[in-house]
Amino acid sequence: QLQLVESGGGLVQPGGSLRLSCAASKFTLDYYNIGWFRQAPGKEREGVSCISKSDGSTYYTDSVKGRFTISRDNAKNTVYLQMNSLKSEDTAVYYCARSLHVGQCVLSTGPYSNWGQGTQVTVSS
Repeated sequence: QLQLVESGGGLVQPGGSLRLSCAASKFTLDYYNIGWFRQAPGKEREGVSCISKSDGSTYYTDSVKGRFTISRDNAKNTVYLQMNSLKSEDTAVYYCARSLHVGQCVLSTGPYSNWGQGTQVTVSS
């Protein structure tokens, strides 16, 4: 069964760092656009970052630019989200997802059809 499994979440102090992993099974990650999304309590799910299958182009929502970095390790069939200088407003459940659409990746949830179970990130002192 096709699966995306996130890991790496946890509790971190403001200014700290975490690296989230998104591991795929039953399919090859670099054949698809992959996105990271997050959802805080009472808020809609929002796009954080994505990486395009065609040329590896990356995109970030404004609030994480300069702090988060998305990357892909094809040998491990895993996509990472390195999160630095974390803020309390980054607290959320983080999800990775696969898009079957062609073209550059986007940060809206619509094109993404396969989702992981999520990993909790809590930024608090």
